Amino acid sequence: MALSPREPFLDYIDILRGRMPLDFPYAAAIPAIKAIDRLALHPKVTFFIGENGSGKSTLLEAIAVADGFNPEGGTRNFDFSSRDSHADLYKWIRLGRGIRGKRRSDGFFLRAESFYNVATEIERLGFDPQTSPYGPLSYHEQSHGEALLNLLVNRLRGDGLYLLDEPEAALSPQRQLAFLAAMHGLIDRDAQFIVATHSPIIMAYPDSLIYEFSSEGLRTVEYSETEHYRVTRAFLNRPEQMLRHLLADEDEPPVA
Repeated sequence: MALSPREPFLDYIDILRGRMPLDFPYAAAIPAIKAIDRLALHPKVTFFIGENGSGKSTLLEAIAVADGFNPEGGTRNFDFSSRDSHADLYKWIRLGRGIRGKRRSDGFFLRAESFYNVATEIERLGFDPQTSPYGPLSYHEQSHGEALLNLLVNRLRGDGLYLLDEPEAALSPQRQLAFLAAMHGLIDRDAQFIVATHSPIIMAYPDSLIYEFSSEGLRTVEYSETEHYRVTRAFLNRPEQMLRHLLADEDEPPVA
């Protein structure tokens, strides 16, 4: 794949501590988020990876809300709320926009956990199935994975910023490969992605930057250094051995 520099929509984010009081200060105390003053973003794909609770989804949500997206997802025109449960870290976020930052024509924030609510809002808006930018079928009439891929193919147009939180949640390995292909097609149409993920398939996209969130803070890592890659590779290379170790009964005497 040819690698080529280009101007991003978002060049970096700053976290301005003390900019204003937070009603939910727990987010600012997460070690990885505490480690950030300025975070550079890749013009094509930036990945946030790490264990559950490490802060990657919290930061992604804060960036999305600071950029005008609905906390539950959708475009910047979506204005609905099923449950107000998001942190207010966005109050400390300053977006460093690239030269193209204010000229993009598209954008979408996807949260796997609230995609059902977004699908319901799309139905409520009453798009004509024949002309709907979301495709002819209701997302509620499709599997979660089918709906997500149809969103990428039908609704996302490129020339935009796309923030995706754990898109792999409903995707089989084969569909994750299809997701990669669809993402690459959008990047070819000048899209920029920020993706929080656990998937070693999705984070393999080559022209990208990977940030690893942990209890020790935040660092950039190469794909082959990620725990996701190393654990998955070790398991696939020696599944029987790893299963014996994981499922061993400590009270059972060793076989002679």
